[in-house]
Amino acid sequence: QVQLVESGGGSVQAGGSLKLSCTAYGFAASDYFCMAWFRQAPGKEREGVAQISTVDTTTYADSVKGRFTISKDNAKNTLFLQMNILKPEDTAMYYCAAARIWYCSSDFTNFNYWGQGTQVTVSS
Repeated sequence: QVQLVESGGGSVQAGGSLKLSCTAYGFAASDYFCMAWFRQAPGKEREGVAQISTVDTTTYADSVKGRFTISKDNAKNTLFLQMNILKPEDTAMYYCAAARIWYCSSDFTNFNYWGQGTQVTVSS
């Protein structure tokens, strides 16, 4: 069974940086997955932030392009999100997600495995 565990959240001032990690358990070496980061702010819907396919094709939400970078270490089954130039509007609970598909869907859909989330708070 796939389990996703996030870490790295915290509080930072605007303009600062944070790096989130997500370790995946239950993967087999032959498995293929699209991995992604989502976020949900209080009173708002969950939104896709960034995703990376089995062959390392990446997609970003317009709001984070040029500031966030998604990457992964396949040997360690770990997904990362490097967040730079953070803004107060980036404040949210960030979730790691996985979908057992080779290529990611352009609209951040088909995810059926989720982590518990890690809080990111950016103060002005």
